[in-house]
Amino acid sequence: MLPYPVELVQRWTLHDGTRVVIRPIRPEDRQIEQDFVHNLSDESRYFRFFNAVRNLSESALTRFTQVDYDRDMALIAVISENGRETQIGVARYSINPDGRSCEFAIAVADAWQRKGIGSKLLHSLMDAARRRGIETMEGTVLSGNARMMALMDGLGFTVDATAGDPTVRHVVRNLATRATPAGTAENR
Repeated sequence: MLPYPVELVQRWTLHDGTRVVIRPIRPEDRQIEQDFVHNLSDESRYFRFFNAVRNLSESALTRFTQVDYDRDMALIAVISENGRETQIGVARYSINPDGRSCEFAIAVADAWQRKGIGSKLLHSLMDAARRRGIETMEGTVLSGNARMMALMDGLGFTVDATAGDPTVRHVVRNLATRATPAGTAENR
C-alpha cells in the first residue's frame, strides 16, 4: 500500500470566497464521510448509490475511508466550519482488473452544487488517475441525472446507452486528453 499521497492536496477558493481543501480521504474521515452521505437529499443519494441509502454500513464506511492508494483513490472536498472539517464532496475511482482503466463515482452536497466543486473534484481525480498510468475513466450515470449528464458533457466524456436499461448511461473519458474550460477535449 502506498503512503498517503500528500502531493494531491489542493487548496482552492470559490467565487464567494469560501476556502475549500481537496485531499485524499483518510481512515479518520469516517465520521465526516458518514455525515456527508446522511445529509445528502434523497435524490442525491439515489443518483450516487442508485438507491436511497441514508447511512453507510460499517463495512461500506471502512471501504470508503481505508483506501489502498495504489489501486483506488478517493478525493474529498472539505471546508472548515466552527473549527472542524465538513465534507462537501467526494470523487473516487477504483482501477479495473485490466490495470489501464478505472470506474469513478462522484457526489456533491446539495447546498454546494452548481459552484464548480464537481468539476474541480473530477478534474483532480482525472489528474490523479493519469499519474497512476490510467488511460480511461468510466462510470454509470442515471439518465435522469441532468446535472451529472451536463458535467459529463462539459468534461468531454462520451455518453452511451446501456444495453437493456434505458435509465442508465455508460460514460467514458480518454485520459490522454484534457478537457478545456469550454468542455472540449484537447491533447496534452
